Amino acid sequence: MTDDKPEVARNEDNTDVADNPKLIDLSSDAKKDAAQDASDDASEDAEAAGPADDGDTTDGDAAAQDAGIDEADLADVAAALDQVAADVEAESAEPSLEDQLAERTEDLQRLGAEYANYRRRTQAEREQVIENAKAQVVMRFLPIVDDFGLAEQHGDLAEGPMKAFHDKFMNVLDGLKLQAFGDPGDEFDAEIYEAVQDMSTGDIKAVGTVLRKGYKLNGRLLRTAMVIIADPPADSESESDEG
Repeated sequence: MTDDKPEVARNEDNTDVADNPKLIDLSSDAKKDAAQDASDDASEDAEAAGPADDGDTTDGDAAAQDAGIDEADLADVAAALDQVAADVEAESAEPSLEDQLAERTEDLQRLGAEYANYRRRTQAEREQVIENAKAQVVMRFLPIVDDFGLAEQHGDLAEGPMKAFHDKFMNVLDGLKLQAFGDPGDEFDAEIYEAVQDMSTGDIKAVGTVLRKGYKLNGRLLRTAMVIIADPPADSESESDEG
C-alpha cells in the first residue's frame, strides 16, 4: 500500500522549494513577471489589431438590430427603393405627348410617300406589260401589212371588197399608233435602217430603194426598214451646200 503524499515543488537542482524561502520568493516573482509579460503581449496584440471599426455598424443597422429586423429584409427594401427610383427616372425620360404626335405624323407621311411611289412603280410596270403585249400582237400583223403594200403597188386595192378590208384593218393599226417609215430620199440612219447595198458615192447617204417598210409602235421601234443606200437627191445636195 502506497502513501499518497503531496508532491513537493523542487527547483532545477532538486532542492525543495518549501525548505528554501528565497526560492519561494523567487518563484512568486517569476509568476508576477510572467503575468506582466502576458498582459503586455495582450496589449501589443490589441494595438496591432487596431481600433474597432465603428463604420461597420451604422446607426441604421443598430436601430434595425434593436427593432429585430433582419439584414436580408433591409437589403430587399433597399433594392425595392432603387427599382422605384429607376422607374421614376424612366418615366421622366419618356417623350412628351407632342413629341409622340410629331413622331407618329412623320411615320404616316413617310408611309404615304412610300405607298405613292409603290403605286407609280406598279402603274409604270403595268403600262410596260401592256405595251409589250401590243407590240407582240402587231408584230404578227406586219407580214399582212407588207402584202397590202405590194397589192397596192399593183393596183389591187383601188376598189372592191379588198380595199374596204384594207382600210378597216389599217384604221385599227393606226388606233394602236402604228407608224410606218422609210421613203426614198430620207436621210439614212443606221439605227432604224438596215442597208442591203450601198450605192452612194459621197459622204452623205440617203435612202434609195425601199425593200421593206419599217414600223414604230407608239414611238417605239418595232421593225427596221430594209433599204438600198444611194446618194441624196440633187435638191438636197444643193440645200446642204447653201447651208
